[in-house]
Order: sequence, then C-alpha cells, then structure tokens
Amino acid sequence: MTSCAHYSPYAPPTRSRASAPAPTMWTPDEIAQLCYKHYEIRLPKQGKPEPNREWTLLAAVVKIQFPIYEASDTPDKPVHVTKEVVSMGTGTKCIGQSKMRKSGDILNDSHAEVIARRSFQRYLLYQLQLAATLNKESIFVPGTQRGLWKLRPNLLFVFFSSHTPCGDASIIPMLEFEEQPCCPVIRDQDSSLSLEDSGNVKTPENERKHEDPDGPVTKKMRLEPGTPARFFTNGTAQHGKQDSGSFASGVRGSNLTVERLADVACGAPRSATVVDIYRTGAKCVPGEAEDLRKPGAAYHQVGLLRVKPGRGDRTCSMSCSDKMARWNVLGCQGALLMHFLEEPIYLSAVVIGKCPYSQEVMQRALIGRCQNVLALPKGYGVQELKIQQSDLLFEQSRCAVQTKRADSPGRLVPCGAAISWAAVPEQPLDVTANGFPQGTTKKGIGSLQARSRISKVELFRSFQKLLSSISEDKWPDSLSSACREWEFGRLQKLDTYQEHKEAASAYQEAWSALRKQAFASWIRNPPDYHQFK
Repeated sequence: MTSCAHYSPYAPPTRSRASAPAPTMWTPDEIAQLCYKHYEIRLPKQGKPEPNREWTLLAAVVKIQFPIYEASDTPDKPVHVTKEVVSMGTGTKCIGQSKMRKSGDILNDSHAEVIARRSFQRYLLYQLQLAATLNKESIFVPGTQRGLWKLRPNLLFVFFSSHTPCGDASIIPMLEFEEQPCCPVIRDQDSSLSLEDSGNVKTPENERKHEDPDGPVTKKMRLEPGTPARFFTNGTAQHGKQDSGSFASGVRGSNLTVERLADVACGAPRSATVVDIYRTGAKCVPGEAEDLRKPGAAYHQVGLLRVKPGRGDRTCSMSCSDKMARWNVLGCQGALLMHFLEEPIYLSAVVIGKCPYSQEVMQRALIGRCQNVLALPKGYGVQELKIQQSDLLFEQSRCAVQTKRADSPGRLVPCGAAISWAAVPEQPLDVTANGFPQGTTKKGIGSLQARSRISKVELFRSFQKLLSSISEDKWPDSLSSACREWEFGRLQKLDTYQEHKEAASAYQEAWSALRKQAFASWIRNPPDYHQFK
C-alpha cells in the first residue's frame, strides 16, 4: 500500500543524515490509516479474527521516501513524499519454553510487533539482493567499504502498532478525570485467560481478590494526596496524543507525588488523582525486582525487563517494550544483515493507534531505559525516536470488537493466528498458528512445508542464498575469509546460524554493551538453539 502527498518543509524529521530535507512528511493519522487500509486490502481473510468473537493486534513498518533537499531549495517549496507499507504483522501469542525447537523452524514469538519486524528483515534481505546481485534499483546504495551497503539518504522508516507494546510501555497510570479511550473488559472466571490475552485492561473487582489476599477488596484504588507514585512512573504522567519530548533521567521510579503527576498530566485539574494503572501480563524476568502486586496503582514496578506470559508454560520471549528498546540501540536488521550493512537500520518514529496511552511511559520504555548506554561501536547509538499517537482505532482491536459485539453471547478471545506480510515478489504472505504455518499437522512438523518464511532457519537460508550469489572477492571483510579462530587456534569455515551471528563483531560488541549497562537480566536462548545450518 502506497500513498503520496505534498508538504511544506517546516519541521525536520528525526534523523541524523545531513542530506535529509526538513519537511513534516507525515502525520500519525496518515500512518495509521495507510496501515489499516493495507490490512483490509492486502491481507487475506485467513488468519484474521473471527467477527464478533476474536480480536488481534496489528503492526507494520512504513517506508517514507522524499526528494533529497538541495541547498538552493526555498523553505516553502512543496515536497513530494511517498509512504509505503513494506512489512506487516498481526498476532497476540507466544509459545512456551517446552515447545521451543533447536532446528530454528518455529516462531517463538508471534506478537504483531515481532512479526512485523521479522517481515521487515525479509524485505531488507530482498532489497540487498536487488542491490548486490541483480543491479536493480533498491533502497540501498554502495557504502564506503567493500561489500557493504547503506540506506539511501532520502529514506526513513516509521513503525506502527495498533496498541502500546506489551511490558513496560503498557503500565500506564489512570487519572480520575480521564475519559478512557478504551472500555474495560470484564473477564469471566476462566483462569486460563491471562492478562496478556485480555489486553492491558482495568482490573475488575473479581480480579482484585487475587492481588492482595491480606488486604481489602476495592473496585478502585484512590491514592490520597501526598502519596508517593514511585511504583508506576518516573516522571510526569502525560496522557493522550502528544509528540515525544524531553525525558527525565532515571528508570526505576521517583518520589513525585500524585498531586504533581495530576497537575502536569495533559492540563489535568490539580484535584485529579491517580486511581489505578493499566496492567501488563508480561512477568518480571528472574534477577529483576518483582512486582508488588498490591491493589490499584501499586500493582506494578516500572522500568523492568519482562517476559511474555504463556498458558501454564513460561515463555522465553522478552516483552515487546524490551525488544523495541533494543532495536532503538542495535537497529532492526539483526546480527546477520549487519555483515552487509555499513550502519544499522533504525526506525525514525513509532506511531501508536488509539488505545490507553501515556507519552511519558512510552518515552521511558523505549528510550529512557537505555539513554545512558555508552561506549558503543561506531554507527551505533541510542536514537532520538519520535513517538506519537494516532486518533484512529484499529477496527479489529479488542476495544473496537468489544464495543461492536455489545451483548453477544460468549467471551471475546484473542485470535490464535498470526499473519506476516513483506513487500517481496515471491510468497509475500505467511499465516501461522502455534509457531508453524496454519494447518501444519504434528506429522508434518520438521518438513520444509512446516516452516514459516520468517522463522530463524528460513531467514538464515535467505541470508545464505544472498551470500552464495555474490562472488567471494566482493564479500564484506567480516565474511571474506569465511573463517573464524577458535580457542585452540585452528581455523574453521563459518557454518551454523550461531557462528554467522557471532562473526558480526560490531553488532555483538554493541549488544554486549547494552546488556552490561542496561539489560543485564535479558533472557537469552541457550547456544544449542542456534546451532542449525
């Protein structure tokens, strides 16, 4: 899905390239509308939620292309801007640790944001193939070193998600005066439905009983004036549709009082009080502090690494908030593609659809937790990510479907399927369930037909295909010898997925610095899960 528009250049994009122009090239509503239309037209019915019974999440990467700004251009000269969806994902599920496979042929994490990013990697691989082997027009141009490529200077990428990312970005204060953009959903008594399944919702009375067995059961937890709000925010609780702004340092919390929070929250009246927080189903990782799980606003602690919940079986998948914060330092391309890139591929902006939202919380979760990371390799850095919200609601979101179905019988459940779409000519679509292509039988697992096109093993296969199509004298230095030195001093050809990832030395150095300085408790899969070929 592509759209074009003309804008007057009056505000610079969030990008460091000197050759970039200074137009306001898009609005949050334009990005949201483009993604919703793409979802409606380009994605199949298969894999979409069952009407009035299921809901899903949507995420996408949008390419923004603009003419290179010339010094002779006047400030009011119209700028022709093209916006195109280049990857898209839907999904709400993860597999448990017991279902992970060492062959790399299953999707561990099928949340929409992760599906969209993996689909984006597939798009980048195709664009590298166009540039490196087919000599066709591509988003890449030659870099300054042999075998390396860089993004054209007149391109940037915007990430869209129909809901705030699960984990830290979804722990949002509720203020008494607010008209919440999403109605709360009252869950039934089925304990198999996790908080993640029902979204980040205001917890009803029947759930309060499980929060603090020794405390009183209340429908709302009103914090009295003067109560510290350290458990849920570390700055001002700015709610609603806003641009990203400055971020106060510190991650774990602050001693700001509720009166101060209410005073600065979108022009809130001074008498407004924080009555609760939206919850996330993502659990604190081992080694991090635990949630207090007290009634009301003291339920969660913030700024912590979290894993996505499973149904009885704990997952090893970090929350989308954590993953997006990582992408903002390391790029969206991953380790493998850095062999071919002169610099990481960063997102310029994130747009969130209509849902419970806090600008300050998004800033903290995606940028603030990593803002003090230092000593990164050349080309890497914590990006000044632009974060905005759209006023447009995704029609198959939990809130929208809940409103439509009114008094329909049966409960509202998350869609079990995930859809992947990438702007590639061959088989752009992929519909999966439980980590495998939809319809895969137990007997079929392990076959080539039972692999998602965005699984680790298939993306690695695409990487190897790209490498084999380039003559060895044009390989980048990190791969030109096709060797690495092992601890016993002998040389061996790079063979496995793990070996190729480790050979991307600058990326690994940046990832190591990020873990040591900000994300020490990050859960990493054991190496034997990456030894496939």
